[in-house]
Amino acid sequence: MTQSGNIQELKDRFGRVHNYLRISLIEKCNLRCSYCMPAEGIALSPKASIMSAEEVLEFARIFVGLGVTKIRLTGGEPLLRKDIRIILEGLAKLPVEISITTNGLLVDRHVDTLQALGIKKINFSLDTLKETRFQELTRRPGFQKTLDNFRLLHDRGFEMKINSVLIKGINDDELVDLVELTKNFKVSVRFIEFMPFDGNRWDKSKMVSEKEILDQLGAHYGTAQLASLPDEDNFTARKFKIAGYTGEFGIISSVTNPFCGTCNRIRLTANGKIKNCLFSNHETDLLRAMRSGENVEELILESILHKKAVRAGMDSMEKLSDPTLHSDNRSMIAIGG
Repeated sequence: MTQSGNIQELKDRFGRVHNYLRISLIEKCNLRCSYCMPAEGIALSPKASIMSAEEVLEFARIFVGLGVTKIRLTGGEPLLRKDIRIILEGLAKLPVEISITTNGLLVDRHVDTLQALGIKKINFSLDTLKETRFQELTRRPGFQKTLDNFRLLHDRGFEMKINSVLIKGINDDELVDLVELTKNFKVSVRFIEFMPFDGNRWDKSKMVSEKEILDQLGAHYGTAQLASLPDEDNFTARKFKIAGYTGEFGIISSVTNPFCGTCNRIRLTANGKIKNCLFSNHETDLLRAMRSGENVEELILESILHKKAVRAGMDSMEKLSDPTLHSDNRSMIAIGG
């Protein structure tokens, strides 16, 4: 959508321009990670209410017309979509950077397609380097396959970010082991603070904060060996590097040290609803609007305009800790990262 030849910016009341769209392709996953999905699973949306490949591509075109320059595909596990190749090929024709978030189990089936289409950036979920713990966290087998596909992507030259959600008493004892991946692998390991979503039984005591992470790593490596790297524009992770190591690591501190002031992200769920904030329980049904011939662009602009300054209004730890404020939100698997 253009006005006088200029792209209409997706700008909110605080002047933040939103040019990064995360599209969830599917609510299903082949893992059952405890921080993402309730043990009993979730009620899936009816198949008819999930975006078709054609609708995904039409939404992508609309958002690119509104100034989006980067699209990340998420899930559930996006590579479970039977029409994933059609979606990837369609997106590759747009003037936009494409990336994908995956748990890695199906990567070997699609790596040639990704390379052929020039899709180089992969966010790879890996919360543990221990097989028994992997099965406990994910409630599924597949540890060795995950590691094999990690190496496959690395050896093929993909730009990889390793996403690790730290939970106290569960996997926080692997902090140094995960950082050690950056010694010989050119990857960015990103530690994500455990965040509250429906069904994941969040409480503050389970969270490993940015300060705790840096204190533990400083004690192990020595603070002189721990270098802080410059923040990127619209950063989510504060980045660091161990002296002499090939890769780097970052900390996504959405709870203790949020980066809302520079947020440029929009989320579109698999059933076609826009979320202007990961923490927001307010959604606008764009898919229904598209199917009924309504003006989707106006709904998108209105949603972004009314985005709140910090974490959907949960601007203190007290509010974030109040389950009545975040339990109405979706489970993480139904949001799409």
